[in-house]
Amino acid sequence: MPGIPSHRVPKGTPYDALRVLCALAVHPSALPRDNVQTVSNGISIEFSDVAKRYDLRVVFRAVSGEAQPGEVLVITGPNGSGKSTLLSILCGLLRPTRGEVRYRWNGGDDLPRDSWGRHLGVVAPSMAVYEEFTALENLRFYARVRGLALEESDHRRLLERVGLDPDRSTTVRGYSTGMAQRLKIAQALLHSPAVLFFDEPSSNLDPSGQDWLEGQVQTLVDEGRTVVLATNDRREMTWGSRNVSLAG
Repeated sequence: MPGIPSHRVPKGTPYDALRVLCALAVHPSALPRDNVQTVSNGISIEFSDVAKRYDLRVVFRAVSGEAQPGEVLVITGPNGSGKSTLLSILCGLLRPTRGEVRYRWNGGDDLPRDSWGRHLGVVAPSMAVYEEFTALENLRFYARVRGLALEESDHRRLLERVGLDPDRSTTVRGYSTGMAQRLKIAQALLHSPAVLFFDEPSSNLDPSGQDWLEGQVQTLVDEGRTVVLATNDRREMTWGSRNVSLAG
């Protein structure tokens, strides 16, 4: 693989990360040349009476909500209430037992389900960063996996955006939790998605890391992106303009 030392190419992508990557695959022609500019065509998400059960276990019943471009929808609830499950349904990774999820261009025409992955990015614990790679090598690898035609300058600009030094030669193994989270956000932004999903984004971050993350979320909103955030952190609950609470 060009740009990545052969001895560092991973032998297999972890299942959860691969599942997300497959769902988010983007054709190179769909990628804007400037991958950090303001979103010109926002996407809204609407879901109504969504329910999920596994055999006899009911995860949640009749959950409804929406998120518009330039807004943050916060999904709250105790551990085990189904926050991550609802995110997976809204991403198109899971089918609801009942109910409907719709993506719309600026509240207008619906997006076909099979095109959702072109327009959304995910930051979640299941998303892998490869410790034997540098940050720059991680972005190169994920761009290749997703089929993105990115220039070296695109990768460097994304790392600078999240406060990581693109010239840092040390591998991710030596990164703090906060630095690894910054890299995950850069990976999620590779294809300039109109919709961003965050699952417990500030877990294990110190107060300064939480301050930084809040600023990043606000930047995404200012760019006209739609943000959906699952959390039970009281501070993160205040970031949203809309709220959905799962009882557990």
